[in-house]
Amino acid sequence: MGSDGSDKFTRRTILKTGAGAAIAGPLAQHHAQASSTDENPSRQSNYVALGIRPMINATGNVTVFGGSVMPAEVVAAWIDASKDFVNILDLHNKVGQRIAGLIGVEAALVTTGAAGAMLLATAAVVTLPDLSRIPRLPDTRGLRNEVILQKSHHSGYDSQLRAIGTTLIDVETVADIDRVVGPNSALMFFMNATDGTITRADWIAAARRHQIPTLLDASADIPPVERLSEYNRMGFDLVAISGGKAIRGPNDTGLLLGRKDLIETAKLNANPYAPTIGRMMKVGKEDMMALLAAIDRFVTLDHQAEWHEMERRITVIEQALQHVSTVEFERIVPVTSNHQPHVIVSWNETRIKITPQEVTAALAASDPAILLGRVAGTGSKGILIAVHCLHLGEEKIIADRLNAILEKAES
Repeated sequence: MGSDGSDKFTRRTILKTGAGAAIAGPLAQHHAQASSTDENPSRQSNYVALGIRPMINATGNVTVFGGSVMPAEVVAAWIDASKDFVNILDLHNKVGQRIAGLIGVEAALVTTGAAGAMLLATAAVVTLPDLSRIPRLPDTRGLRNEVILQKSHHSGYDSQLRAIGTTLIDVETVADIDRVVGPNSALMFFMNATDGTITRADWIAAARRHQIPTLLDASADIPPVERLSEYNRMGFDLVAISGGKAIRGPNDTGLLLGRKDLIETAKLNANPYAPTIGRMMKVGKEDMMALLAAIDRFVTLDHQAEWHEMERRITVIEQALQHVSTVEFERIVPVTSNHQPHVIVSWNETRIKITPQEVTAALAASDPAILLGRVAGTGSKGILIAVHCLHLGEEKIIADRLNAILEKAES
């Protein structure tokens, strides 16, 4: 929720701030078109047959809206993988090795989203070095079972850390870390998208001093593509990343990246092994191959051309609204999550008598529905429009609808 109490939403708060209500309203039939990089002609969506109307996603890559739209080559890889039987253990190993090589990290594991990566990472550090502990989880009596994190880094994803039987220990300074570390300390967790008083460098240094593994949640922090390996090179032992956001793999996939010994132990805590706490976190052969295809595409993509296309979409919106009195535009690129061009649209509410919250609601009630959100660290000024999840031509729909709403409020 924005600092002004609005119903804008972020990755961390979207389920708490009325997104479901926005989606549940009557949405008109929407013929999805291709983005500038895909070949996908106008089509009748199968969702309509279920009474679910596709929407225009001007929020960005968020799980509750489906993460992303998979490119044609990723869909093709998923379909091809569905046609044969394979040894899942062998596939996990081979796909992990190929992904690690593509992005330049020591080891990789395909997981059920970044949240699944967090749980398996935590299970790995608790069960090492005695793998006979694996069937015991979530019974961690007598084991190292404390996870240290900054007080400000609590989120809706704490459950993934606690699910295996750990206790979360809060700190606010480096001195606090030195004070709370003890024989039960298993992991030091860092939430990349959240502010805190301890920097990443100081967090890593403290962890190394105490010889405690580190885990970074960088779920939505791609692009740039370099971040796929940057955090491991920085010194984090394990990094959790979403496969279904900007990478554009299946929405239910993620990656655990980092130290090979920890990745191998995480794998032993997961499907298809049993009894394990991760047995229910099944990653299908189709998802593995589709995510591999998505990463192969992502690391070879012309990211500069993608960036220019997003800037073009913002220009369409700006040009359509520039005649509306007092309207201002501010282009921003969030530092971590959804690190892509966005535009803040604001206006003088004494001249245009409508609030950002009312505009957001009016867009959600549009035909088709246009859903806005708020990326962490972008404040609460005006409305924030993300363009990287738009299909080709949807920027014009947003511009026209927003123009009509603001012009009516001005009259």
